[in-house]
Amino acid sequence: MSLPRPTPPRALRDLAHARSGDKGNRANVGVLAFDAEGYELLRAHLTPEALASFLKPLGIGEVRRYDLPHLHGFNFVIESGLSGGAGGSLRLDTQGKALAETVLNLPWPPPESARFKS
Repeated sequence: MSLPRPTPPRALRDLAHARSGDKGNRANVGVLAFDAEGYELLRAHLTPEALASFLKPLGIGEVRRYDLPHLHGFNFVIESGLSGGAGGSLRLDTQGKALAETVLNLPWPPPESARFKS
């Protein structure tokens, strides 16, 4: 069953939902498309480069994407994404719990400068 979504999508949240967490100074964000069509759009345009470009103001490191096609989703691992992690950061979100919400605000489609084919 597909969930209704705005046409055309204006933000990533119109195509998917997400959840995030941490392990030390490394964060991960799981992004799951609402349907197969959304998954194909995300697969083509939600690249590690696009996500890194969007999160650049947070001072993140390398971003890696792991595809989960049977779930219509992806797991993104973000190095140095938490300014030291829970024990060493002065950020409000030291455990990366709000990162998913931030990622869902990614404008859709991503800006041309952030679009890369994987």
